[in-house]
Amino acid sequence: MKAFGSADEILDFAIGKEEEAAQLYTRLGRQTEKSWMRQVFEEFANEERGHKAKLEAVKEGKLLLPAAEKVMDLKIADYVVDVEPSPDLDYQDALIVAMKAEKAAFKLYNDLAAATDDEALRATLLALAQEEAKHKLRFEIEYDEHILAAN
Repeated sequence: MKAFGSADEILDFAIGKEEEAAQLYTRLGRQTEKSWMRQVFEEFANEERGHKAKLEAVKEGKLLLPAAEKVMDLKIADYVVDVEPSPDLDYQDALIVAMKAEKAAFKLYNDLAAATDDEALRATLLALAQEEAKHKLRFEIEYDEHILAAN
């Protein structure tokens, strides 16, 4: 990970990553033919935009409350092969892309938290890590119920 010179640099980096995540889910939503699947991805794009707004608020001096508890990890994302986002993704592959993206976001926020000495910023970043863990868990549960259970 790159070295950051200030809390603002950490926040700007995280804001950019949230924008990228929102764009990924928007793209996945547009690529699917299933309306219910499109809606799921649109909801996640909106949640990522919400994370971006939270980070922008923190940058303006507002604090985010830390997460109360750690989120369960089914570890499904650890055992599926990587899939590249493409226009012809099926539901299984779309879930894999989403699980892997949320896992990476969780790791990113934990790494960013470790890179700062600012306790308030660290708490905010750790809270966002837990939100990303919740997203990953939702995708893992969906994968477990609709892909693994079918096999």
